[in-house]
Amino acid sequence: MIKYNHSKIEKKWQRYWAAKKVFQAKDFAKKPKKYVLAEFPYPSGAGLHMGHLRPYVAADVLSRFHRLSGKEVLFPIGWDAFGLPAENYAIKMGVHPSITTKKNISNAKKQMLSWGLSFDWSREINTTDPNYYKWTQWLFCNSIKPDWRTKLPA
Repeated sequence: MIKYNHSKIEKKWQRYWAAKKVFQAKDFAKKPKKYVLAEFPYPSGAGLHMGHLRPYVAADVLSRFHRLSGKEVLFPIGWDAFGLPAENYAIKMGVHPSITTKKNISNAKKQMLSWGLSFDWSREINTTDPNYYKWTQWLFCNSIKPDWRTKLPA
């Protein structure tokens, strides 16, 4: 019996999936649509662990099932990088949170890519990106004191 060479086989298919954009959802597809969302990891440490992997595998299985059932699946990923965990890690390391967060996201993304999950990486978001949080701040400010004449942020 031939031994399964996971390093060779998995890297081959991951490269193929990325090159062919197999998991990228198509806007305005005619197929029935399905949105699968797993909690975005918070990169507040040096790496991810098995506790992170479990919910992503479950969501990945569901996403693949729906794709095989003929649906157009949006399965995005992002980074929930604001808050005390990221700040506490930065304090512990003695480095500014913007630096540790960037480094931790890079490492976590590398780990997640190696797992071969079917995320649509073209829709990756980062909650520390000003282009993202300007909208959450706008929504928050306008939900407290609604004024529909308020201009949208540029």
